[in-house]
Amino acid sequence: MQTRVGFRRRRFLSAFAVAGMLAGAALVGAAPASSASARTQLAPGVTYTEYDIPAAKGTAHAHVLTVDLRDPHVRVDLLHPGAVAARATVSAMADASGALGGVNGDFFNITEAQHPGVEATGAAVGPAIASGRTLKAAVPDGQRFGPALPPGTSTRDVLGVGVDRRARLDSLALDGTVRTRHGSVPLGGLNQYALPVGSIGAFTDAWGSASRVRATCGTDTERAAPCSTDTYEVTVRRGRVVASADTPGTGTVAADTTVLVGREAGAQWLRELSPGDPVAVRHRLVAADSRIPYRFAIGGYPVRRDGAPLPGLDAKTSAVRTAAGIADDGRTLVLLALDGAPAYRTGLSMAEVADAMAALGTDDAFSLDGGGSSTLVAREPGAAAVSVLNHPTDSPERAVANGIGVFSR
Repeated sequence: MQTRVGFRRRRFLSAFAVAGMLAGAALVGAAPASSASARTQLAPGVTYTEYDIPAAKGTAHAHVLTVDLRDPHVRVDLLHPGAVAARATVSAMADASGALGGVNGDFFNITEAQHPGVEATGAAVGPAIASGRTLKAAVPDGQRFGPALPPGTSTRDVLGVGVDRRARLDSLALDGTVRTRHGSVPLGGLNQYALPVGSIGAFTDAWGSASRVRATCGTDTERAAPCSTDTYEVTVRRGRVVASADTPGTGTVAADTTVLVGREAGAQWLRELSPGDPVAVRHRLVAADSRIPYRFAIGGYPVRRDGAPLPGLDAKTSAVRTAAGIADDGRTLVLLALDGAPAYRTGLSMAEVADAMAALGTDDAFSLDGGGSSTLVAREPGAAAVSVLNHPTDSPERAVANGIGVFSR
């Protein structure tokens, strides 16, 4: 059994060897992934690497998990704290689920300083699918947290792995309706911390116990806009209305129950319902590209697609980053988190992230939440729990909405 000291020593030697190879090298083409001396095998099909990246504003230090999805003993799934509206550290989520390792995931509703008295839900921005189960859909683009989206991307963008065990980039849109004796209307949201203006959103047992008030704050284009004063909530149990309220409530939603929250026109439509009225709620996520069902999907935004960086990527703002990349026609997944130690905190710009992922051999790459959220964990050989292998800028480790977990059996 390898000791923790031995694992750390081998990591140091690997990093030293890679740093020597990269000395004076340009970012593009400085791929360390092909160097056997730079890799530690955590399990069949899963390797760990760390290395320096020379960048415009200083040296960044990368921590990388490479996952061979062709290995039948390896799978990737969503790390989450058991509810959409909740947060936990990556290490806690990994240990609770038995993951070998993983990284932090999507951007999330981290604060509500612009809406005093409104609870921050901790819910992620984009769609989420865990073990084939749809957990949530995407908030409007103007309601997202994180840096500005690159041109041509949206909150609906995901990185996912299908039931065919191949990773791919896609976009997942909500398709749903609320049908009553008065007619039907489109469903505007599913377990989201922000609903489109004038819409109705559905909250299920996947949401958790957080207040649903935040869903009626802001607008489609301005996250800081005031909360709506025209809201209504209807509780539907086993297909019948059992309760209603003028203000969105809080507390867990039972497995046989759906809570419908309306704002503006959506609120007015819900007011037509009475106790006992039949209500049918239908929802699904529709993929823009793939016809293969997703076992796992997580939100963020693309920075590389089909072997090229997206146009318009920010080349000026550097920060600690987390990213995921796809290689070998979806058969290899690469997870990268930068180190947040003071010596490396200048980080990379988004354009440099795209270059770094190209250097790792990926054709497609996807940006996840960065800064104080950037975390990479792995379970050392023989260890009972994962260790945080980078140095997050937040101390202690930041609680986040979700992550990408790597599992081995």
